[in-house]
Amino acid sequence: MSDDRTDTTRVDTPTHTTTVVERRSGGGGLILGIIALLIVVVGAFYFLSNNSETRKDAAITEAAQAVGETAEKAGDAIDEATPKN
Repeated sequence: MSDDRTDTTRVDTPTHTTTVVERRSGGGGLILGIIALLIVVVGAFYFLSNNSETRKDAAITEAAQAVGETAEKAGDAIDEATPKN
């Protein structure tokens, strides 16, 4: 006679299951974020370049005033150096 051997393994099945539902967005938030970032970059560039122009204009005005004062002093010195008749 032949001996047949049978092994049985029982696996306990879980009594509950967990279902995870992931929401997928259409990417609208990402597009709005990129647009907002672009607006901030353009605004900062405009602000910084405008501030630079203001400083440059102020420096030119100050230099022109200094040249004017120097020319006036030179004119006064020439007037004092020339003999009066």
